[in-house]
Amino acid sequence: METMTVNSRDDFAQWAIARSRSILEDQGSELATAVRNEDERRIGETANALGQAIVDALLEAFDGLVDGD
Repeated sequence: METMTVNSRDDFAQWAIARSRSILEDQGSELATAVRNEDERRIGETANALGQAIVDALLEAFDGLVDGD
């Protein structure tokens, strides 16, 4: 993901929307396939991967805020 400067809440909201879309594009289709196939093990694995991607994005945002001080 490219670096951007956040100067307002609107900038942050736009970043969050773009990052969310990216995460869902990367992780969402695998989760949907697992659900359609009723593969409980795969559902768990892909749900965990989706959750980790969200956590990583939040930490990325936090680290960027901390570095900006």
